[in-house]
Amino acid sequence: MIRITATIAIDQGEIAESFIRSSGPGGQNVNKLATAVQLRFDVRHSRSLPNEVRARLEKLAGRRLTRDGVLVITAERHRTQERNRQDARERLVALIRQASIRPKPRRPTKPTAGSRERRIQTKKRRSRIKKLRSGRPAME
Repeated sequence: MIRITATIAIDQGEIAESFIRSSGPGGQNVNKLATAVQLRFDVRHSRSLPNEVRARLEKLAGRRLTRDGVLVITAERHRTQERNRQDARERLVALIRQASIRPKPRRPTKPTAGSRERRIQTKKRRSRIKKLRSGRPAME
C-alpha cells in the first residue's frame, strides 16, 4: 500500500510500470538499457480514490490522462531504473495529494467605498480630458 493521505492509500496492484529507453543522460548505456519508467494508474476504475478526488485528479492530470482514464507518468530524469521508478511514484503521490485538497469556495465581495470613489474620480478625470480634446477646433 502506498499511503497518500491519512484517509487515502493506493494498492500496489493498481499501478503498472513498464521500462523504456530513456532519452536523457546515460553515456554508453543509453542505447542498451531501459532506464526510463512509464507508470500507469487507472484513475477512473481505482477503488482507492473517493469520487471527488477522482474528478479533481482527472482535471489536474490534463494531457497525462488517456481517453480511457489512465494516468501516464514518464520518469527519465535519473540514470538508474530504481531512481526513475521512485521519481514516478513520488510524482503520482504528489498529484493525488494535490487533488485531495478541496478548493475553498469563492465568496463574492462588494467593492469598498474607497475603491468605488477612486473609480468614479478616474472616470471623471478621463471624461474631462476627452471634453478638452473635442471642444477646440482643429488648427491647420
